[in-house]
Amino acid sequence: MIKVAVIGGGSTYTPELIQGFLARRGRLPVGEVWLVDPDPDRLAVVGGLTARMVAAAGGPFRVVLTGDRRAAISGADYVVTQLRVGRMAAREGDEQLGRRHGLVGQETTGVGGFAKALRTVPVILEIAAEIAAEAPAALLVNFTNPAGLVTEALFRHAPQVRAVGVCNGPPHLQMEILAALADGGPAIDPERSALETLGLNHLGWYRGFRLDGRDLWPEVMDRWIRRMRETPDPAWDPDLLAALGMIPNSYLRYFYDTARVVDEQAGSPTRASTVMAIEAELLRDYADPDRVAPPATLMQRGGAYYSTVATQLIDAHHNGRGTTHIVNVRHAGAVPGWDPSWVLELPARVDRDGIHPIPTEPLPAVVAGLLHHVKAYELLAVEAAVHGDPRVALQALIAHPLGPSMRRAEALLEDLLQTNATYLPRFRTPAP
Repeated sequence: MIKVAVIGGGSTYTPELIQGFLARRGRLPVGEVWLVDPDPDRLAVVGGLTARMVAAAGGPFRVVLTGDRRAAISGADYVVTQLRVGRMAAREGDEQLGRRHGLVGQETTGVGGFAKALRTVPVILEIAAEIAAEAPAALLVNFTNPAGLVTEALFRHAPQVRAVGVCNGPPHLQMEILAALADGGPAIDPERSALETLGLNHLGWYRGFRLDGRDLWPEVMDRWIRRMRETPDPAWDPDLLAALGMIPNSYLRYFYDTARVVDEQAGSPTRASTVMAIEAELLRDYADPDRVAPPATLMQRGGAYYSTVATQLIDAHHNGRGTTHIVNVRHAGAVPGWDPSWVLELPARVDRDGIHPIPTEPLPAVVAGLLHHVKAYELLAVEAAVHGDPRVALQALIAHPLGPSMRRAEALLEDLLQTNATYLPRFRTPAP
């Protein structure tokens, strides 16, 4: 029987993860799911709902609530990380950091994403060390943002631990494409389809789609371009899509339309404040002793298809299914000409032996330069987080396309370190 440890088990996403395990109980022999969280009150509420969900399904596995991370990891077959260092207040700080300096204020990219990475990477590496000691055969499935950068840190600084990063973005687009192709008819089984993408987490480009082995990408692109032309305020300029021949990940709007994003920030509340309100409502609903399923409002939280991504991957790995999943993993030469040590987001075959990136062609020049630019930032950010080095942190800020100008970088770094001082004990004040 499988033991799963969920680090950050008090997350409002957890009931969806439990749903995923319940949906696959016929072929995925989960025996125990340990939910770990440092907040006992929150864990009791979220854990209470998950326990009722499992009981209502006939009790196929046991749910254990604990604050003891090492005990949860001990003997685990899979460790799922979905934590947030500093909780939602830190996310609010990340968004406000960008706004104070006239930059994109966002939790996973730009200066806010950098702050989150500095807080998160050391904690993830502590967890990796515990996995190496207590569950050396386990697979670490990381959902913690910035997912690609965190996974990069794991491959470089915890190579003894098997790890993979996951994100719900690609399956979200895959389901959108399938809904468009169904055109109001019966839903199409996503396992009949394959989405081709390449890039970094939250910085990827979708460039192929097959259904039952047939190449439908020209039709998909025509539909998307037509949709953009018919939408009053489209997510993407249709001429941009036509020129690229690809669909950018939604987070690329921060890079392709930066000035507009910064202007929009000025007149709108932070996403963190919105999520805090949603989570407060969710937790009230979760606490209802009669509730045995997540409420519909969970979809507003922003993690749609999270359980599908995580549990399908675990299913494929445990059962050796050899199916294809879009993951964040070291590509190891799958993309010719690119540094094989880089962690990329790309399709990979998953079986009992591990995660195997599928060979593919590099991105075209029109987008490859941006990816290389951001990867340089990621590598610097990892080293800054691991060593607490303010000089490298300054280099990372300068390297990021959404970062400050060189003249303003030192002031921003000082602001970042002061704002996050509680969570960055490795850092001192910036070097002169």
